[in-house]
Amino acid sequence: MFSRKKKLSRIRAIAFDIDGVMTDGGILAMSDGDLLRVFDAKDSFGVRMAKMNGLHTAVITGGSSESILKRFSVCGVDPDDIYLHSRIKLDDFNAFCHKHSLLPEEVMFFGDDLPDIPVMKACGLGVAPADAIKEVRRAADFVSPFKGGHGCIRHAVEMVLKARGKWHLDDEKYKKMF
Repeated sequence: MFSRKKKLSRIRAIAFDIDGVMTDGGILAMSDGDLLRVFDAKDSFGVRMAKMNGLHTAVITGGSSESILKRFSVCGVDPDDIYLHSRIKLDDFNAFCHKHSLLPEEVMFFGDDLPDIPVMKACGLGVAPADAIKEVRRAADFVSPFKGGHGCIRHAVEMVLKARGKWHLDDEKYKKMF
């Protein structure tokens, strides 16, 4: 069994759910069928820091809103690595790993509800927000002190990058990438 620091240093990618992880789980349904979500800017910056430091990133969500594609493309996530309407998340997780030649243990996955548990068990480091359901918190390797949509992703990405000695902002690289 690896220590958490050792697991953090092995991470080469992050993958995350949206509702309840990148958001607080609240969804506003519009009359035209679009769904509106509020994203924490610090979590989004955490995704950008992951990308700037060479971590592959993926969204694996049951949601299917076009706004998810737009939001995370702006954060540097390749649209082909945004898995919408995911019903068997482990299948999409495995596809992401295969596409990028990643071992499952090289991926940190963030989840908060029952569909996330198989991926939490398969990945190298499963992270649950503080307000995830009890079963997910039990399946997680790490429970963030932050709730979904309130810094959970930023906190864990910071831990990974600090474990690798890469938690710093390169202004020029940031300007070029984003």
